[in-house]
Amino acid sequence: MASVQLCGAAAASVQAIRVPTSAAIGIRPARRASHGLVVRAATVVAPKYTTVKPLADRVLLKTKSAELKTTGGILLPSTAQSKPQSGEVVAIGEGRIIGDSKVEVSIQIGAQVVYSKYAGTEVELNDSNHLILKEDDIIGILETDDAKDMKPLSDRVLIKVAVAEDKTAGGLLLTDSVKEKPSIGTVVAVGPGHLDEQGKRIPLPVSAGSSVLYSKYAGAEFKGADGTNYIVLRVSDLMAVLS
Repeated sequence: MASVQLCGAAAASVQAIRVPTSAAIGIRPARRASHGLVVRAATVVAPKYTTVKPLADRVLLKTKSAELKTTGGILLPSTAQSKPQSGEVVAIGEGRIIGDSKVEVSIQIGAQVVYSKYAGTEVELNDSNHLILKEDDIIGILETDDAKDMKPLSDRVLIKVAVAEDKTAGGLLLTDSVKEKPSIGTVVAVGPGHLDEQGKRIPLPVSAGSSVLYSKYAGAEFKGADGTNYIVLRVSDLMAVLS
């Protein structure tokens, strides 16, 4: 809200008006919040409950701890620690009904997965951090520790991002700060497709090896073990196939 400053006679007249205090009109002042109050983002499950069974198409993940150090061994303050986006599947629901078909959860217990950044509900169970989320919020399954081996789920596509141009069309060298972020890449893997109204999978219109143009600010970005950039996005974020 913008503040307005008064000067001269207007200021004097305003100061002459006495506003009654809260005590004078019988209102008790609100108590100040305690400075020692700690707000938990996660729902804490009481120790008497030892298991959580997800319902429908939901999945329970045991999430990884945030990194406390950089790869060079430098300690990170809590404000700079990156929130983990991967975890292990520890329980799954029984699936959901679409049309006349029952669609079971396609992810197996024990799978290592990556998920959308702001998806799900955080739960603290048995002193460990967990997350309950819908199967559709899981981006892909990690077959190995390398992003290039990720298996995308649903209607998602794993793309190897093209390398940014080092020179302009006129031959001028570009620094990293002015290189335009590429929105072109090569499809590495595709998901099984989205479900139609009858619960059947619809195959995606692209396949591994296709060169594609995609929306510039879509998807989730990952870096491979060799430093290669990858992105996982939904097929609806693809704009064209290049040939």
